[in-house]
Amino acid sequence: MHSQRVKRAASAPPDLAGHLAQLRQQTGLTQEDFAERAGITYKYYQAIEAGRRSDLRFSTLARLARAHGMRLSEFFFRMEAPVPALVAERPSVSYRASTRRPAARKKKAS
Repeated sequence: MHSQRVKRAASAPPDLAGHLAQLRQQTGLTQEDFAERAGITYKYYQAIEAGRRSDLRFSTLARLARAHGMRLSEFFFRMEAPVPALVAERPSVSYRASTRRPAARKKKAS
C-alpha cells in the first residue's frame, strides 16, 4: 500500500508559502536563484511560494530546508508550525553500533 511510503505527498502547512518567501527575501535571492539552489524548477518553486502547491513530497520539503542551510526539523521549528503528519509518523531508528563486546568464551579442557 503506497500510503505507508515515506515518499508520499505531504499536506504542506498553510503558512509554508509565507515562510519560504520571508526566508528567501532575507537572503536576498530571487525566486529563480533560490529554486536553482534547492534543485527544483523555477515554475515549481514559484507555485509553492504562491501557495498553489500544497502536495509536496518529503524530499521537496527537505530540499527547501537544505537550500536555507537548515535541517527539516529546524525549518519547521522556525516556522512555528506543526510538523506534517508524514514526518511525525516516521519511527525513530538508531543506527549507532553497539559499544559492548561479546563475552569471551572459555576453552573446554580436553
